[in-house]
Amino acid sequence: MTLPPRPTQPSRRSILRGAGALLALPFLESLAVRTARAAGLPAAAAASAPLRMGIFTVTGGTVVESWKMKSAGPLTGKLPSILRPLDFARNDMLLLTGLSHNGKSEGLNGHESCAFAHLTAAPVIKKEAGRPHAGISVDQAAAAVAGQETFLPSLEVGLSNQETRYSFRTATTPVPYEADPRLVFERMFRGRAPIVPNWQRRAAANQRTAVAASAKSSSYDASVIDLVLQDAKDLRGTMSSADQQKLDEYLYSVRAIEGRMQTLEARLKEELLDARQPGPSRLVTPEMLAKDTNFGRYRNLIHQDPETHGQYIRLIADLMVLAFQTDTTRVMTLAVGSDEAMFPGVVTVGYERHCHTLEHQGNSFRVEDADPIAREACRQIHAWYTTLFAEMVGKMKSIDEGNGTTLLDNSMLLYTSYMADGNHGRSDYPALLVGKAQGKLKMGRQIDFTPRTPVANLYVEMLDRMGAKVNEFGDSKTARTANYDGRLPGLA
Repeated sequence: MTLPPRPTQPSRRSILRGAGALLALPFLESLAVRTARAAGLPAAAAASAPLRMGIFTVTGGTVVESWKMKSAGPLTGKLPSILRPLDFARNDMLLLTGLSHNGKSEGLNGHESCAFAHLTAAPVIKKEAGRPHAGISVDQAAAAVAGQETFLPSLEVGLSNQETRYSFRTATTPVPYEADPRLVFERMFRGRAPIVPNWQRRAAANQRTAVAASAKSSSYDASVIDLVLQDAKDLRGTMSSADQQKLDEYLYSVRAIEGRMQTLEARLKEELLDARQPGPSRLVTPEMLAKDTNFGRYRNLIHQDPETHGQYIRLIADLMVLAFQTDTTRVMTLAVGSDEAMFPGVVTVGYERHCHTLEHQGNSFRVEDADPIAREACRQIHAWYTTLFAEMVGKMKSIDEGNGTTLLDNSMLLYTSYMADGNHGRSDYPALLVGKAQGKLKMGRQIDFTPRTPVANLYVEMLDRMGAKVNEFGDSKTARTANYDGRLPGLA
């Protein structure tokens, strides 16, 4: 029998049929086992909780002589005054010095220059037709890997503005930060209840199903999708190169949506089981969310009143803890503080209380040229920020995730600032890693690197620990001061 010739153009029905088959595919493989395999680990490794990456970045840089130890080595004796609130976690800390951003800035003011380079470490930062241009940021690069199995690939929260844009999905796509904590909470738990995952139960269940999932499926759905993909492959030969690209992009998009839907459906099923047999830690929802606040008015108070400002930072920090504890996301960035904030009561020297003014008065190209009173005021502000960060670290250290580990053990937190100092400096950035990163970091030390080593090298190390195998990031290998072959030796 002679078959009719294959049509030379795809029909609307064929495309819709293909999409329907793709979207109807069942969940085929356990999430935890798939994650373990992707990391090159045995299935049993999925018994532990996943690794989270948090960035807690403050404004105004730091006061370097009050931030780091006089020399490298174990963190023994008194910590520098700005870090002293973290004394209880000194064995969970890795202090890194000598890191700088070296990218070329074109047509940007001091704050934009520091902000656009902050998490991107881009070789060139600028604006094109009024739009920011930098590079993908480290948090978004991590989310591309770690966000595959969570409800939200990443969360960006805080008082970022048009000048202080830190996160970039692509070189020209900055990620907006949500300032309103209530909206963040609703985004985190819309359509689902906060649940503490039981990682041990999940691992046991996933190992039981892994054997069946490992075999090639011969189900009807698998046969249908194989047929559709074969049809698409045959059809490509009759298309123009432009149409081939469009079809490939379409199929890729449908597969991505399908995969995301399968992941979320599987996660909801897991959480129903966790609700009956939750993990060992107690879930605490931030109390401030219960208050009916007008955030616009509340935001103005944040800039004027340190007590309100502190409450706000505690609240968004609690959201980070909650997001990590419930595995809503594994990558989160907090933009903390404001250069325009007032600090009466926090600053106890001199007469000036405006943060931005103090940043410029208290910093200069040479420390000895700075106003010592304003510099002490800046030190007090940054010690205040550390106190709030330390509260979050303490909460994470107290959350039991089973197998003798805590949420802090299963996290890697970067405590830093979007500028090195309040005079828009970009040399010797504050960089403190907190959390053992599941044993992938050797803590309780200060490591001094060659001055002006790219911050990008640190981002390569962080991405490596999150499972993103990258050879370089930003200007890690292209900066004039490139060092250590784009890595940071001695972290583990």
